[in-house]
Amino acid sequence: MSSVFPLLSPAQAWWVLPVARLTPSVLIFVFYAFSLILNTMVIRVLGLSVVYAVWSGVGVLATALIGCLYFNEPLRALKTAGAGLIVLGVVGLHYSSRQLA
Repeated sequence: MSSVFPLLSPAQAWWVLPVARLTPSVLIFVFYAFSLILNTMVIRVLGLSVVYAVWSGVGVLATALIGCLYFNEPLRALKTAGAGLIVLGVVGLHYSSRQLA
């Protein structure tokens, strides 16, 4: 859930760009604040390396998907392969941390 709020921030930033609007500008800070609060709570349970990897990975993947779907960015093979490597890396960190516990 903490990965969802940072995803909303780039979308809000896109709406701020054409004209300086107060509501999207404020929402950027609100979404990042919720994200940090939720990350802090989750880190206590899962550990920093897994939480940060998931947070970063979900953020990168979802931002790329939003770019393709809403902003008509091209989806190329290299972008897809990179996304797959991110998923493999996050899964690998998760399983390696479970083996240590």
